[in-house]
Amino acid sequence: MHIANLNGIAIHYRDEGPKAAPALVFVNSLGTDFRIWDGVASHFAADHRVIRYDKRGHGLTDASPAPYSVEDHVGDLEALLDHLSVSDAVFVGLSVGGLIVSGLAAKSPQRVKGLVLCDTAHKIGTIEMWDTRIAMIREGGIACTTDIVMERWFSPSFRRERRAELAIYTNMLEHMPVEGYIGTCMALRDADHTQIYQNLKMPVLLVVGSNDGSTPPDLVRSAHELVKGSRFVVIEGPGHIPCVEAPSQTNDLIEAFLRENRWHG
Repeated sequence: MHIANLNGIAIHYRDEGPKAAPALVFVNSLGTDFRIWDGVASHFAADHRVIRYDKRGHGLTDASPAPYSVEDHVGDLEALLDHLSVSDAVFVGLSVGGLIVSGLAAKSPQRVKGLVLCDTAHKIGTIEMWDTRIAMIREGGIACTTDIVMERWFSPSFRRERRAELAIYTNMLEHMPVEGYIGTCMALRDADHTQIYQNLKMPVLLVVGSNDGSTPPDLVRSAHELVKGSRFVVIEGPGHIPCVEAPSQTNDLIEAFLRENRWHG
């Protein structure tokens, strides 16, 4: 277990692979921890330095009181990179993780060689939607949203055929700190990266599962249209978390992106 005390909180992270190799940094989605990347990290760790972490209020990382902003999460990521002496990397962000890594690209573009933006967009949801979810959780806890969230995270076939895994991801969601979940809901509610996407200069790949119920393909396509020179790929089958549901396809897309830009280890 690796822990760093940064920005007033204890951050849980994992740092694998050769330290001198090109760095890949993975940032997870709302309601998950860095274990969602297990099937991806193991694929790249032989040739890359692979860094994952539980963002503020998620997994084993401290949950400071809400509200949070995307800028708070960006500051935590910057502090972790400094702690690990990582000057630049390719960043892979899922959902709110995509907002975090695009926020880092806007603040410190010299640190970001490229972006893989998975199941994310420049603006996710509406103020009213997030305020409704926050009120529901304040009233009934995270579990009151579980059925809705699982329908958005995973395809019908996953929920039907992979029930043991579905139960584990349900536990992951329901066991996370309420303040961490609500704080990050507030960050999502308040974030609009339209201008940031329009100004991105580094290579960018946008990926989405065809059954994503949180950031559907049309939304991710609209984000792609904002980023000059970006690529857009729909993975047929999975929902909002293709790194869990379709890791081999996710790995292939990331690896092709790395090879195209000569970042492969």
